[in-house]
Amino acid sequence: MKSSFYILYTTIVLVLMLFSCSEEQAERKPNILFAISDDQSFLHTSFAGRSWVQTPAFDQVAKNGIYFTNCYAGSPGCAPSRSSIVTGRYHWQNEQSGQHASGWLKKYVPFIDMLAVNGYHTGRTGKGVGPFQYGEDPLRAEDAAGKAYNEIRYEEGSTEDERFASGINSTNYFANFQLFMEERNEDEPFFFWYGATEPHRDYELDSWKRHGKSLADVEVPEFLPDNDTVRGDLLDYAIEIEWFDLHLMRMIEHLEEIGELENTIIIVTADNGMPFPRAKANAYEYGVHVPLAISYPKGFPTGRTVDDPISFVDLAPTILELTQTSEEGMLPIFGKSIANILESEKEGIVDESKNYVLAGRERHSASRYMNAGYPQRVMRQGRFLYIWNMKPERWPAGAPQRLVGGTPLPDSSGAVYPMYGIDSAGVHHSDWAFTDIDACPTKSLIVEHYDEEGLKKYFEWAVGKRPEYELFDIEKDPECLTNLAQDPEFSGIKDQMDALMVQDLRLTEDPRIVGPNKEIFDTYKRYSPMREFPKPDWAL
Repeated sequence: MKSSFYILYTTIVLVLMLFSCSEEQAERKPNILFAISDDQSFLHTSFAGRSWVQTPAFDQVAKNGIYFTNCYAGSPGCAPSRSSIVTGRYHWQNEQSGQHASGWLKKYVPFIDMLAVNGYHTGRTGKGVGPFQYGEDPLRAEDAAGKAYNEIRYEEGSTEDERFASGINSTNYFANFQLFMEERNEDEPFFFWYGATEPHRDYELDSWKRHGKSLADVEVPEFLPDNDTVRGDLLDYAIEIEWFDLHLMRMIEHLEEIGELENTIIIVTADNGMPFPRAKANAYEYGVHVPLAISYPKGFPTGRTVDDPISFVDLAPTILELTQTSEEGMLPIFGKSIANILESEKEGIVDESKNYVLAGRERHSASRYMNAGYPQRVMRQGRFLYIWNMKPERWPAGAPQRLVGGTPLPDSSGAVYPMYGIDSAGVHHSDWAFTDIDACPTKSLIVEHYDEEGLKKYFEWAVGKRPEYELFDIEKDPECLTNLAQDPEFSGIKDQMDALMVQDLRLTEDPRIVGPNKEIFDTYKRYSPMREFPKPDWAL
């Protein structure tokens, strides 16, 4: 009798313990690993079928989670895009805190702060929310991505220096992630921002040759010349993407080793498109369309491909919802949570009510007279991409000629560098002209051969002035080379998208639309080095 009672008692205790344990497991808040590369276009992962860039970590997240075919950055430039991610607001809503190299005002509270209030251990490695100036009131003191873990670095020349190429950052991202995890209290949920500086330029020229890559494998976008110089430049870019992916894989493997992978939401994306002409700092597909994969083994159905258009402003409300974190203390969020899409079992179009996204651009580098930008507003809806170039009289890639000298003042003689930055020997100097395009072999090739038959079209595509309105069918024309805005066949689509865009710009109180100062973006202080330019006709 006693034996039977003991067995029954033991069974009940074990069942209660198991129930308690499973209930505790279910109530655990999800961890979040947010990984963001610096300048990577949407097609450049091996998951997307590009054999010349290998991204096993991204592929694993996409395979074990959800792959998004239509994610759009907040801007084709890093600072405004990152601003949209952490605030859930369009960059034009964030004053100077949405503009490249301006100041981050402390009133723009990032969702990372809210996670910390909700008991999360937060931190970052590499590039955070920048480039912005942080400092004394009214500026925020700490980077909006949180506390930095950047102390552990590779030492050049040491046996531990495993970097693929000389252009790669010395920060050991994975080792710093390990340090962050070691500082976490037991069972404390975490949010970690992994912000690689790769594949941002500079690149080591021909680094690809040491890694078994082949020029023949590269797929060159139609807006770039297809030759060995450009193919090699793209392979050097691929090398740096692979470095970002390597450290992500190490983080994933570490989470698996310590038993946290099942309870970790992993988000992998890029802040804007690749650093090549007509891509980064341009509102075309290769500038604003970025990769996105999200996994949560414990919570999201796996192996799905979703075609819904996703905006960076949607990420903050999604993370807040998934972590049951209040947004109280933040300024109003305009993005919409995509938790319903993540938790669905559907593929393709999951939420038909979410059928368009917006993006935009103001300033990038100091590239025009009086630090003026090239304002654009962008809409993706269905198969169409619509662009409003608000100042078509300006050069989209920056002025073609600048004054000699720089900060604080140009050369007092008023001397100018040669037109297009090409010296008397025919050599292009990237910092002399079109400075919204990063210095690179591809840029120099296009500019140096600007008047040659067969190459001058690439020059025009990269730097030429553009009409006020552009409309592209990106299913047929992903390189955005055939403007349909003036085609009568597409006038209804253009007018409908324009009306919807303007409606939302008014709703979000875009100063370019509602004022009172429609030029305010060009007035914000820039903390990065300045360039000076001759006064153009549009400023007279």
